[in-house]
Amino acid sequence: MIDQIRPSGLPAWLQSQPQPGLLLDVREPHELQMASVRADGFELLAIPMNDVPARLADLDPARPVAVLCHHGGRSQRVAMYLASNGFETVANVAGGIDAWSLERDPSVPRY
Repeated sequence: MIDQIRPSGLPAWLQSQPQPGLLLDVREPHELQMASVRADGFELLAIPMNDVPARLADLDPARPVAVLCHHGGRSQRVAMYLASNGFETVANVAGGIDAWSLERDPSVPRY
């Protein structure tokens, strides 16, 4: 089962992990240009969803990963993919960057 965390709950989820976690943004480059998250106390890595399989070796399966997209659908699929490929701790950022703008940082544009 994939943990579902809201953007407002991300700091607590990351702090509850035994090692530093990663926020994996799986949106497309044009989406990142429209609205981006600022890394605040966590590492941020952007890999478009369709590139994740080819870049799986860039990720540490022992490291906690929270996955972010626009609304939470793509990130849920990537989180399930990571879990099925041996990643131990994976979460979906429910509501995606749209919820991020509402809950964490209103300066992030909604689209």
